[in-house]
Amino acid sequence: MSAPAKEKAVTGIEQLEAEAIHVLREVAGEFDRPALLFSGGKDSTVLVHLAVRAFAPIAPPFTLVHVDTGHNFPEVLQFRDDIVERFGLRLHVAEVQDWIDRGAVKEREDGMRNPLQTVPLLDTITEQKYDAVIGGGRRDEERSRAKERIFSVRDSFGRWDPRRQRVELWNLYNGMHSPGEHVRVFPISNWTELDVWRYVRKHDIELPPLYFAHSREVYLRDGMWLTSGQWGGPAEDEETVEKTVRYRTVGDGSCTGAVESDAATVDDIIAEIKASRLTERGASRADDRMSEAAMEDRKREGYF
Repeated sequence: MSAPAKEKAVTGIEQLEAEAIHVLREVAGEFDRPALLFSGGKDSTVLVHLAVRAFAPIAPPFTLVHVDTGHNFPEVLQFRDDIVERFGLRLHVAEVQDWIDRGAVKEREDGMRNPLQTVPLLDTITEQKYDAVIGGGRRDEERSRAKERIFSVRDSFGRWDPRRQRVELWNLYNGMHSPGEHVRVFPISNWTELDVWRYVRKHDIELPPLYFAHSREVYLRDGMWLTSGQWGGPAEDEETVEKTVRYRTVGDGSCTGAVESDAATVDDIIAEIKASRLTERGASRADDRMSEAAMEDRKREGYF
């Protein structure tokens, strides 16, 4: 009699993948008009791949939504469009410039447009009648995200109230909401930056080239290496130099900094992250540094 075959041990990343896929399927089952926020960054790209795996062989039942500040890196926008075409997905783009042109939001003196995304996002959710909005937020990124639920109820104004959040026991998620309200969903809440990159390596997921070491002209501001673009900069007293850098996160070019790095492959990046003592947002996002409670305030207003 032959010995029974040994069961293959389930890895931590496989457990995280199973949880995320379960959450995505729950969204499809509980909501009528779900959407997935997609910026072309690593977290939202991993979400798209998870959704493709969750619903294969059919396309994911989510519209992709991108709130475009107008200050995005061209390489990321091209990558966004390539992903949409590759997987045959639907994409809705909300241009922040449209809200500026009609006076719904005003340009900031510092040129940052990331803080201007809230109103276009909430207006888009209302206009398109999305009842669930899936995002790539992770609890390890920032303190205000650390206490977020996987299913996060938002009121009719898109605001987050900690007193209204539900207890989440085991893998049971309550998506009930009143008319006009919606639910934000974070399938990779329990992932870390390192988990994301390990998943990218496991499934050979393509990402924008900005994530890998490359030569770029940058200038130093507030301890971060920024690059010039249509968003302005450098100032007269800021010297432009050429550095080998990469981006740990991608967003509005006016407030997303590069880090000096020679990490040109996924394995290099994984090794670099293991040695780092800063999260990617702490190392490279100026909009998170505006005040101690910057992200908490934006969360309450409905940004994520």
